[in-house]
Order: sequence, then structure tokens, then C-alpha cells
Amino acid sequence: MSDTTATLKAIPEYPQTMGHPRPLWMLFMTEFWERFAFYGMRWALTLYIVAEFFKGDPSGQAFASRTYGAYLALVYAAAVFGGYVADRIIGYQRSILVGAVVMAAGLFMIMLPNEQVFLFGLSTVIVGNGLFKPNISSMVGQLYGMADARRDRGFTLFYMGINAGALFSPLLTGWLASHFTDTPMEQNYKLVFLASGLGMLVSLFWFWIGRRQLKGVGRPAPDQASRLRVAYVVIGCVLAIPLVYVMMAKAGAVVLQWMLSALFVGLSLLLLVEGFREGKVQRDRVIAMLIIFVFNVLFWMFYEQAGSSFNFLAQNIVDRELFGGWVFPVGWFQSVAPLALVLLAPLVSIAWGWLDQRKLEPSIPRKFGLGLLGNALAFVVLMYALSSLVDSRHLIPFWPLVLVYVLQTLGELCLSPIGLSMVTKLAPVRLVGFAMGGWFLSTGIGNNLSGIFAGHVSGKTGMTVASALSGFTFSFWLLAGAGAVLFLIAPLINRLMHGVK
Repeated sequence: MSDTTATLKAIPEYPQTMGHPRPLWMLFMTEFWERFAFYGMRWALTLYIVAEFFKGDPSGQAFASRTYGAYLALVYAAAVFGGYVADRIIGYQRSILVGAVVMAAGLFMIMLPNEQVFLFGLSTVIVGNGLFKPNISSMVGQLYGMADARRDRGFTLFYMGINAGALFSPLLTGWLASHFTDTPMEQNYKLVFLASGLGMLVSLFWFWIGRRQLKGVGRPAPDQASRLRVAYVVIGCVLAIPLVYVMMAKAGAVVLQWMLSALFVGLSLLLLVEGFREGKVQRDRVIAMLIIFVFNVLFWMFYEQAGSSFNFLAQNIVDRELFGGWVFPVGWFQSVAPLALVLLAPLVSIAWGWLDQRKLEPSIPRKFGLGLLGNALAFVVLMYALSSLVDSRHLIPFWPLVLVYVLQTLGELCLSPIGLSMVTKLAPVRLVGFAMGGWFLSTGIGNNLSGIFAGHVSGKTGMTVASALSGFTFSFWLLAGAGAVLFLIAPLINRLMHGVK
């Protein structure tokens, strides 16, 4: 029996803080610092690649976008294996600790001004994040009983921790990049990567100290307790890094897309086999979960323009001059979405609770449909700005891009925390961590598509007003269509979930 099964069957009696188990807040802060590290350097990646390896030439935008998309895709795809390692080999707590160490090492590696070392550093971050990210999310679900109505709200609060870190880190690292004006910009980005590495070390030590609050949840099962297993996982990480490097740096985004899609099919089959083994109800729930995963791909394909095409839009097509000549740093746009999320998440959580009391809360598929439509609405704003607000300098005003991030955040709140909670409710009990990896894999596939799409928007010579308008118009129609389809098939998905809300 895996530790997942054990912890889901026997939830310890936890002290409560603000209506939730106290360990939730320890996991909240662990995730805060990990996301500080992740988002602190994420915004700078494409800009750094163009500045350092293409000497600022806009022709490097397409390569940077594809590299960025492949990096994010592999970050989330690695979660499949990280979830399996936690479920079957060393347990959740040890997986998180090993992942934090590996990820920190990778963040320090990308400071070195060599393209191959940089890519190996990103590969190391990918492997470490694969062990960390799905398993800390799975542990949140293990703090609540299966019938506990607070579960969705607990995930929404946990999601605030993710976005509080994502809010603070671009403000600090964006200031670092813009403040040291006497050095070349590519040197300033190295300070960004240093700050992110230090943030990851804080996350590591926070979890190391606070894990005792978990009262055994997430510890390895008796047959997983050998420390030799941890050594095997570390060796596996070392061997995986060159493989990830080849997939990211050599295979190319299109080949990677085929590989990720094949991995998704294989994962889906394994989950279905487990669902059939457990009976009709579990089989149907797995099918419902996999349908939602497909729509998740589309959401993230366009949401993750934030780190690629939106970055180049902000740098080259948005008028960032404010308040007497002060120029708004590009990196600070990355804090708009998490700021909106931190402000809006409690209101959304309260709204779901208020609707639940009146038996009006939307079902999981309808929440996802709202997420897709919110994302689509954001692209309407860009379509209007790029067609009607372009000035003589070929620049659009500051406010449309800010509004885009806010609208995408509203969509995200309807989708992402609900998806994390959904997996812990619909997945086969023995494979919760593996299924959480599947959720992140679907996100990763969307991220790789986002890089391919952003590369098309930039083209061979860099983004223009015309190319951005064409690309973002396509984005709107695809998202709006997907949202409408999901609303139409929501009753079918609800029947497949057999009462799960």
C-alpha cells in the first residue's frame, strides 16, 4: 500500500488556523518561496536569451519563445515522473526536499554566460521542479477528508501562496534588472537569477523545518523508508538532466510536442487501466478528468503568452513611459497577474462558498468554461488596442496590457485551483501523485504550444503590430469556441463524475 493510500484513509487531527488545518499555511509559505524563485527569473528568460546570445537582435525572439515554451513544457511534464517517484519510491516529503536541492542548483547554473551551461541549468531546474511541484500540491489535498467541503477553498488559499510569491519576485528582480544601469542588461539579468536561487534555498529550509507539522502525512511508507531509495532518485536526477537538455535544446519544439503528446496518451492509458480495475465509477471519473485535461491544454497555450509574446509586446509595442519620463520596467508586468490574483482569490473563494450555500455553485466543467472565456476576453482587449489605439510611434497605451493580465487572472481563478482540487477528488486513490503529474503535463503541453505560437507571432524579424493583431485575434476565437463547447458538454462530464462537486 502506498503512502498516498494511507494518508487519504487516515487524516490526522490538525490544529486549525483561520478555518483550515495549520500545515496548510506551512505548505503555503514553502510554495511562496518556490514560486518566488520560479517566477523571479521566468520573466527574464526570453529577454536574456535575446540580449546575451543574439546581442539584442530581434530575430532571436522566435528562438527565445520556442526555448521558453519548451522549458515550461518540460517543467510540467517532469511532474509526471515526480508524482510517480512520490507515490511509489520515496514518498512526498523526501521528493519535495530532493527537488528543492536540485532546483536551487539549476538556478545558480543559469547565471553562467555560456549558452550550453545556461541550457543545462534550465534542464536541472526542470528535473528539480518535477519532483517538487506536483507533490506539494498533492499534499494539500491530503490535509482534508474526501467529503470535506473546505477542500476547494483550501486549494484557492494555497493558490494565493503561489501567486504571492509570483507577485513579489518580479517586483524585486525587475527592480534589480532596471536599477543597475551602468552594466549591460545581460549582466543585470544574472542578478535576477541569483535572487531566484536564494529564494529556492529559503523554500528548502522552510519545508525542512516545518514538515514536522504534517504528523506523518507525506512520509514514505514502510516499504519506501530505505535511504538507499533516495540515493537512487538522486542518481536518476543526474542521469535525467542530459536527457532533458537534449529534448529542450536539440529536439526542437515540434518534436517535443509529439513526445509530450505520446507521454500524455501513455499516462492516460495507465490511469484508465487503474480506473477500470477499481470499477465503473472510478473509470468514469478518470474519463471526466482526462476530458478536463484537454481543455486545460488550450487555456495554458494562450495564458503563457505572458512570458513570451507579451514580454516582447511590452518591450517593443507598449508605451511604458509614465509620470514625467519614468519608464515602467518590463518585468513588473509579470506582477500584475499575481497581484490581481492575491486580491481577487479571497473574493472568489467567498463567492464559491456563498453560491454553495444556496446550491448555485457552478460545477467543475462550468468553472473551467468560465476560465476559458475569461482568457478569451483578455484577447478582445488586445484586439481593440492593436487595431484602434496605435499611435504614430507604433505603440499602444499602457493600460490595455495591464487589463489583459487582470482578465486572464479571473479566468485562471476559475480554472487552476479548481483543477488541482479536482485531481485529488477524481484520481484513483493509489495514483493521486501520478494523476497530479498528468494535470501538470497537460499544462506543459499547453506551454510548449504557447512557445510555438509565440514564435509564429514574432516571425523571422520580430513582433510587429500587424503580426500581434493577427495572432491574438486567432487566440480569441479558439478560446471562445473551446469555452462554449465545454459549457455544452458540462452535463455529460458531471454525470461521469458521479456526484463529485
